[in-house]
Amino acid sequence: MRGSDQRSGSLFSYVDLESRVRRDHPLRPIREIVNGALSDLNAEFEALYAAGVGRPSIPPERLLRALLLQAFYGIRSERQIMERLEYDLLFRWFVGLGVDDAAWDQTTFGKNRDRLLAGEVAHKFLAAVLAHRRVKRLLSTEHFSVDGTLIEAWASMKSFRPRDGSGEPPGPGRNGEGDFHGQKRANDTHESTTDPDAKLYRKGPGKEAKLCFMGHALMENRCGLVVDACLTQADGHAERIAALHMIEPRADRPGRITLGADKGYDTEDFVNELRALNVAPHVAAKARGSAIDGRTTRHAGYKISQVIRKRIEEAFGWTKSAAGLRKTRHRGLARVGWQFVLAMAAYNLIRLPKLLAAAG
Repeated sequence: MRGSDQRSGSLFSYVDLESRVRRDHPLRPIREIVNGALSDLNAEFEALYAAGVGRPSIPPERLLRALLLQAFYGIRSERQIMERLEYDLLFRWFVGLGVDDAAWDQTTFGKNRDRLLAGEVAHKFLAAVLAHRRVKRLLSTEHFSVDGTLIEAWASMKSFRPRDGSGEPPGPGRNGEGDFHGQKRANDTHESTTDPDAKLYRKGPGKEAKLCFMGHALMENRCGLVVDACLTQADGHAERIAALHMIEPRADRPGRITLGADKGYDTEDFVNELRALNVAPHVAAKARGSAIDGRTTRHAGYKISQVIRKRIEEAFGWTKSAAGLRKTRHRGLARVGWQFVLAMAAYNLIRLPKLLAAAG
């Protein structure tokens, strides 16, 4: 049964949370937009939490607000979020807890995560934030950029062992010794016993191979907000496949749109697919064998796209350095993907106060 998100006042409390948060605090416009987006998801929550069955749950709105605070403030674990909620009035105000309300146990996040995963709540929340009346007017519907980044898996290289079970396990102890010199390890013959969805991937020549996933983001070029995101297993084709998946719904409009990308997307198949979708491929050209020609590079907009497309790295940088996604805290493609998409929504929200103030 879904719990109510209404804050209950206390008859004998002398602390007014609303008055304790200064009027110009950046979390105020963020909370307004978050509450509007969560209100739009009310029907989704009702479907996920069967009405009238069982005891009232912790409201999913409060769980999501707490997870956003975890990203905003770089809090390492859900246990630490609950510790902050015990004494931090700002956190209580943002989440929707009264001064005298008891904080829930951190295990509630794990119990409800699968339910929110099944409802694809992270993607729907990202879309609801972008559809907010104050945010929608900031977005460009014509010019976009795409890129991908590696998200290191929560799995040790020692867990990457032969599928047939023939490999020797690491030595005894919590972090036993393992000798992999001279062994050929590949995704076709090996997998991680800790997270089978993670793949061994090397970012480039001379770089070390890591167990990781690949996160993808689509950014609109006007304000640099992420309009779509997804996570896939790491391989050499994932970036281009994900880019086509994210840009195709936006190509169904009058007029041509543009898509900026780096040299990794400069392949004949990808460029031809974009042109078939009526998308101008503003892809950085490789020095040799480029699929980009004068039909694209002669336009002034191509050079503009090449400058703006690099701003997508700001989203990846923030989610890794501030939101804790340099190494994921979860296992499995679905759970890590949920965390990645919610972190991208948090990145948009953290930038909105200044964008909205500049827009007037």
